[in-house]
Amino acid sequence: MVKTASQIFGELTFSRKVMKEKLSKEVYTKLAATLDGVAPLDETIASDVAHAMKEWAIENGATHFTHWFQPQRGGTAEKHDAFLSYGKDGEMIERFSAKQLIQSEPDASSFPSGGIRSTFEARGYTAWDPTSSAFLLEAGNTKTLVIPTVYLSWTGEVLDLKTPLLRSMKALTDSAIKLQKLLGNTVKKMKVYGGPEQEYFLVSKELYDSRPDLRITGRTLFGAAPAKGQQLEDHYFGSIKDKVMMFMEDFDTELYRHGIPSKTRHNEVSPNQFEIAPLYEEVNLSIDHNLQLMEIIRRVADRHGMVAILYEKPFAGVNGSGKHFNWSLGDDSGTNYLEPDDSPIKNINFLLTLGAILLGVNKFGGLLRAAVADAGNDHRLGANEAPPAIMSVYLGEYLAGLMDEIEGIGNKVNEKSLAHINLGVKNLPKVAKDTSDRNRTSPVAFTGNKFEFRAVGSSQNCSEAATTLNLIVAYGYDEIAKRLSAKKGQNINEKAILVMKDVLKETKPVRFEGNNYSEAWHKEAAKRGLPNAKNTPDALDLMLEKETVELFEKYGVLSKRELHSKVEIKLDAYIKIKDVELKAGLNIARTLILPAVLDQILALGDAVKSTSKTSAMAADLKGASALYADIKDAIKNLEKTIVVCEKEENLEKKAKLYAKNGANALADLRASVDKAETLVADGFWPMAKYQELLTIL
Repeated sequence: MVKTASQIFGELTFSRKVMKEKLSKEVYTKLAATLDGVAPLDETIASDVAHAMKEWAIENGATHFTHWFQPQRGGTAEKHDAFLSYGKDGEMIERFSAKQLIQSEPDASSFPSGGIRSTFEARGYTAWDPTSSAFLLEAGNTKTLVIPTVYLSWTGEVLDLKTPLLRSMKALTDSAIKLQKLLGNTVKKMKVYGGPEQEYFLVSKELYDSRPDLRITGRTLFGAAPAKGQQLEDHYFGSIKDKVMMFMEDFDTELYRHGIPSKTRHNEVSPNQFEIAPLYEEVNLSIDHNLQLMEIIRRVADRHGMVAILYEKPFAGVNGSGKHFNWSLGDDSGTNYLEPDDSPIKNINFLLTLGAILLGVNKFGGLLRAAVADAGNDHRLGANEAPPAIMSVYLGEYLAGLMDEIEGIGNKVNEKSLAHINLGVKNLPKVAKDTSDRNRTSPVAFTGNKFEFRAVGSSQNCSEAATTLNLIVAYGYDEIAKRLSAKKGQNINEKAILVMKDVLKETKPVRFEGNNYSEAWHKEAAKRGLPNAKNTPDALDLMLEKETVELFEKYGVLSKRELHSKVEIKLDAYIKIKDVELKAGLNIARTLILPAVLDQILALGDAVKSTSKTSAMAADLKGASALYADIKDAIKNLEKTIVVCEKEENLEKKAKLYAKNGANALADLRASVDKAETLVADGFWPMAKYQELLTIL
C-alpha cells in the first residue's frame, strides 16, 4: 500500500514523536522546554538524549554521526565520525556520549576567517543547536546521524552564519517583548517565522556535461540567444512534463521523509525553470530545511538523469533564480503581528510592526542590500527580472492609502479616528488578495500577513537575510518604544497612532508603490538619497558604515572585528569566484571555441578551392577568419586584464577591478564567441547550445 505524505513525514528526523518514545517523561519535558525557547538546555539530560539519539540512528541503519554547520564560505560542512569505540575490556562497541552530542572540534584552519585567526590556529568548535531537528543523511545504503550546530573559533568569535541568526532572533524577540509591555500586553515568548520559496533550473545531465562553464562556475559564460526563450510566456504555470513531474514526486517524497513541509510546485518563467515553496516554520528551522533541500534536490535530480542548477543566473537572456524569503513574527498566543484582527489593540500591534519594518529599511536599506550581495546575485539584481539593488518597501494600494490617512491626521487622535483606522485595518484581509500581489518588482513587499524579501539569491543561505531583517526590525521596535515613552498622554492607542504618523512621514523615501524596474524610479530613488550598490564590492562598503557597525554591536550579533572579518571573507570569495570565471572563460575560448572556428575556416577553405574565390563561400571564409581574429584579440585582452587584477594587493580595489574590468573583458570575449556560435556548423560546435539546454529534458 502506498503511504501518504503525512505517514512518511519526518521519518528521517529525530522528531518530538521519537523523543517521546525514546526519552523518559522527565527528560522529554526538560528538552521540550528548550525546543520551545522557554528554558536553556539542561546539560544534565544530555547523556540521556545522546543515548536515545544513537539508538534511534542505529536502529535506522546509521553507522556515523556528524556535526553539521554553516561556514561563512557558503553551503554546509560536516565531518563524519563512527559510533565505534572501545569498551571496558577492549571490545568494540557503539558509543555516543553527551560530550560528542554537545560539542565537537573540527579543524578550522581551511575555513575562511577574515583575519580573525592565523592559519596555524586550527581550533574551531561546533556546538549543538537543539532547536533544529537532528536527522539522518542518506547516501545509497549509508546513513549518518546529522546534528545541526553553530560554529565558533576557540576564542568564541563567530565563524558561521547560524550563530548571528540565533543572536538576531533573541535581539528581535527581546525588543518586541519590551514594546508589548509598554503597550500593556503580557507576552512571554516571541516567534520569528520564515519560508524560503526556492527557484531552480533542471537540465539534461548529458548536455550539462558538455558545458565546462556550467560545471566549473555554475553558469554559462557563453551562449547565443535561442530562437525560443521565454518570450511566449508559455512555461510559467504551464503543464508540467511527465519526466519533471516524476522528479518532483520523488523530490517531495525525500523532503517529507526529512520533515520538510513542501507545499507548492510549479513551472517558473524561464524554460526548464521551476519553483518549490514550503509551509512556513520558525525561521531557524526553515533555513536549516532550505539548506537540506538544496542538497536533496541535487541527489534526486541525478537519479533522474538531470542536474538541478541553483545558481542565480545560469543563462543570459532568460530569468534567473532567487529565493522569495517570507518573514513574519508573532507571540506565544498564536498572534501573527503582520495579520490584521478584530481586536483594536492587535491592530495597533500590526501598525507598529509595519512602522518598525519601515524604520529599519529606511535607515539600513544598504545593509539589507549587502546581506544578499555575492557574485551570483550581481547578475540578477536590477536586471529587470528581479528586484533592483535599491531597497524599498511596497505595501499595496489599500494599505498605502490607509497609511496616508494616518499620516494626514492632526495632532490629536479621537475615538472616531481610532475606530476608523481600526476598521480600515480590519478590512485589509478582505482586500489583501487584490492588493498585496500587484508589484512583483519590489524587494520588500507586504503580501497579506507577511513580508516577502525578494532579493535573496537562489544559491544563498537565507540566514544572512533573516539576520538582517531581524536586526533592523529590532531597531525599529526600540525606536518606536522610545518615541512612545516620550509622548505625553495616557491613552496608549492614541500615542501609538501619533508615533506612527511621525514614522510614516520619516519613512516616505523608502515607500514606493510603482514599477521598481523603471528608469524613472532609479532617478527618483537617487533624489530620495536611497543607496544603489550595483555590485558586491560597492554593496559591502555599506556593511561597514558607522551606524551599521553600531547596530550589530548594540544587539550583540557581531562585534566590529567580526563584521570586518565577514566583509573580508565576502570580498575574498567574490574575487576568487570572478577569477575562476575569467580563467574558465579563457580556457574554454582557447581550447574549445578557437578550434571549432578553425574547423569552420578549414572546411570553408576546402570549399572555396573547389569553387570561385568570388563565391558566397569565399565571403563566409573571410567572415570566419575575421571572427577568429576577434576572438584572439578578446582572449589577449582578457589575459592582460587577469594579470592587472591579480597584481592588485588591496582587497577592496582588487574586487572592484574584477567587478568592472574583469566583467567587461569577459563580456567582450562572450560577444565574439556568441557570434561564432551562430555561424559555426553544429557539427563543429563543442558545447550544448541554449536551445537544447532550455528545452530538452
